[in-house]
Amino acid sequence: MAKISKKKAAARAAFEGKDNLTVEDAISLVKGAASAKFDETVEIALNLGVDPRHADQMVRGVVTLPAGTGKDVRVAVFARGPKADEAKEAGADIVGAEDLMETIQSGKIEFDRCIATPDMMPLVGRLGKILGPRNLMPNPKVGTVTVDVANAVKAAKGGEVQFKAEKAGVVHAGIGKVSFEADKLAQNLRAFVDAVNRAKPSGAKGTYMKKVSISSTMGPGVSVDVASATAN
Repeated sequence: MAKISKKKAAARAAFEGKDNLTVEDAISLVKGAASAKFDETVEIALNLGVDPRHADQMVRGVVTLPAGTGKDVRVAVFARGPKADEAKEAGADIVGAEDLMETIQSGKIEFDRCIATPDMMPLVGRLGKILGPRNLMPNPKVGTVTVDVANAVKAAKGGEVQFKAEKAGVVHAGIGKVSFEADKLAQNLRAFVDAVNRAKPSGAKGTYMKKVSISSTMGPGVSVDVASATAN
């Protein structure tokens, strides 16, 4: 059995018996328990009362976190001509067409967000089996298939977070860094929860938001009172 470090043991002890905390108390606990040598990400997980296997219960959307993510997001754009130039000027890290497709097919995926102009979708469509499972496939519903590539690139780099329910009805994302001030993390958390609430699908029945929990990258998780998480 792997030996647990003193820091991890102390963190676990601090979380024992803690449940359904207010947003502020949960963030304080997570920040205080973070002990990694790097700036850990604060991660949120929402357990929803949906079955994403049914089209009318899929939860998907995008939200711009008010305090940003603290992450350097690398953006790839499928575009040609003037639109490719616009993407580069807006700060896109990788811009291309067939050459970018071939790079991805070779297994080289060095980006966190993928954007495409509508005319490029027949090309991008060939990459569905590669980009889809990684939640990188451009989609007009979240603004990543657009003629306005410049604003899409700026949004991706400025704190925009995409979310999508997984098979078990769980939505998760990073909402900032442990080094963020507590009130900034609280703003981001509530903005994210609000966006998921607004994305409630027509087929959802019963309790929609069942559980909210947060953790740091290497730390234990703690549940957050849903009412506190949805308070404006």
